[in-house]
Amino acid sequence: MGALKPWHIAVLVVVLILLFGAKRLPDAARSLGRSLRIIKAETKSLADDDRDLAGKADAQAGYQPYPPQQPAPPPQQPYQGTVQQPVVDPVQRVREN
Repeated sequence: MGALKPWHIAVLVVVLILLFGAKRLPDAARSLGRSLRIIKAETKSLADDDRDLAGKADAQAGYQPYPPQQPAPPPQQPYQGTVQQPVVDPVQRVREN
């Protein structure tokens, strides 16, 4: 029922010639071929890009993490001869006023 028979193709060709004319059909076929060639090249480049990204991700997987950092030295005690003022956050000081 859904099979395409040779007479179907013949009818389709006759209708196309009547619609577009014999002079325009080669140009239309040529532009269709160019379009298909461009689409094929673009899909191939997308597939290549995907492979390149996968290769880069595999290469980055081999990196080792940084070694643990040494603990920071203890803070020095302030000079005992002066009185230290408490540290006030400038934002809170503005909000309080």
